[in-house]
Amino acid sequence: MNNKTLHAGMRHLYWQALFIATILTLIVAPAVADESEELAKKLANPVASLISVPFEYDYDSDIGPTESGSRWTVTTKPVAPFSLNESWNLITRTIVAYVNQEDLAPGLGKQDGLSDLQTSLFFSPKVPVNGFILGAGPVFVFPTASDDLLGTEKWSAGPTGVVLKQQGPWTYGMLSQHTWSFAGDDDRDYVSSTFLQPFLTFTTKTATSFTVQTESTYNWNNEEWTSPSTRF
Repeated sequence: MNNKTLHAGMRHLYWQALFIATILTLIVAPAVADESEELAKKLANPVASLISVPFEYDYDSDIGPTESGSRWTVTTKPVAPFSLNESWNLITRTIVAYVNQEDLAPGLGKQDGLSDLQTSLFFSPKVPVNGFILGAGPVFVFPTASDDLLGTEKWSAGPTGVVLKQQGPWTYGMLSQHTWSFAGDDDRDYVSSTFLQPFLTFTTKTATSFTVQTESTYNWNNEEWTSPSTRF
């Protein structure tokens, strides 16, 4: 076999390999993209059957009675699903926050450490109900704060629920809860608060998600809303 014939044969093999690789790419790439998009949608769902450990960083300034305080918070919200039977999942969601705050009120100085631990248990149907994904159950707040000023010093509990719908690239819904204190330091205020978190997420074909959500808390003792914080 001369060099000319050898080169022609190698070129033929090259074009065959290129053709096969192109076909495989056309077959596999959409499947991978679909899986990534589906994963992104699950991450946008607070009660998805998916283990996740998201982290958040928040910074607040000009807070407190004299508007001279500041606070930064690192929060982790690990989610773990458990299959109860063919129809129901149990989704656990725990919130742990590390807080650094300063000058929230005259003479208070600086506090740094963990805040109270919160755990929610969502019983969620595996199949959407009339197109809506639902979850409901109890929420518990434990007085685990490492500083008195970083927590309530109260044991609290109450109901929590989430309702959402995923339609095309959109995920939208609301997470809410209410907690009452039932034990703890008698010198601290009784806890009765409602938390609301509406959210909206758009997921692209490339599995990129854009989310906007607000968080508001109503204190039934003081009959006051906290200023809603908005995240993007």
